[in-house]
Amino acid sequence: MSPLPASIPAIVRTRVRAAVRRPAPRTPEEDEARTLLLRLCSLLLQYPDTELAAARPVLTATVDALPASPAATHLAAFTTWFAGQEQEALEQHYVATFDLRRRSSLYLTYYLHGDTRRRGMALLTLNQRYRAAGWDIDGGELPDHLPVVLEFAALAGPGRGEAPLRQHRRGLELIHRALADADSPYRHVLAALFTLLPPPTEADRAAVDRLVTEGPPNEEVGLAPYGDYGHGEFAPPGTFVPPAPAPPTRVPPAPTSRTEGPR
Repeated sequence: MSPLPASIPAIVRTRVRAAVRRPAPRTPEEDEARTLLLRLCSLLLQYPDTELAAARPVLTATVDALPASPAATHLAAFTTWFAGQEQEALEQHYVATFDLRRRSSLYLTYYLHGDTRRRGMALLTLNQRYRAAGWDIDGGELPDHLPVVLEFAALAGPGRGEAPLRQHRRGLELIHRALADADSPYRHVLAALFTLLPPPTEADRAAVDRLVTEGPPNEEVGLAPYGDYGHGEFAPPGTFVPPAPAPPTRVPPAPTSRTEGPR
């Protein structure tokens, strides 16, 4: 029998390395628990309107029933605070935390692309990803809003569903850092989410440090085709956006008896 080709050992080694990197298959029960955690994070990061505030007992009971884990501990710390606040205080804290501070905004493409044309394309691509999976967000929120991204991850599963979360890992890290610096209880929700994601690399940490000191890219022009920044498309919900100025009124010149040439 002829010897094996010399290339076979290299192929075997490559496949062995890939198998080592690949996570072990999860059981249906583990997948179900993962989906529940993603949905809880999505709900708890939404604006605490009357409906969400009324659901606090159900959310607290659901978190309390989770199996013991670091994620469950973080979510329990958050729901304890969440359940004990007046709704008005919750609303004020949410707006101050996520709408008035850019470092903890929940719009993920801002951290990757800033106010540049690439952000418009990123939003369009993300919306197309949702539609290809059979999911339409109905224009209620921008497709990069973190609660929307989390709900898609829960619906579509760990592969393609969680891909946007992995893509925006650095933005998530910056949000968590800002929440921790502000001592906001919402830091626990991000910490729970991180238990489902790969840990940040050294390159991720270095990139987050640069974002802290330099900020995202800035180019306040040409955000087509998804939207035109400055006219409300990228503003957080409820943010006042001044209307576009009306065109100037043209007053016809008074009649004259002499002919005037161009000026």
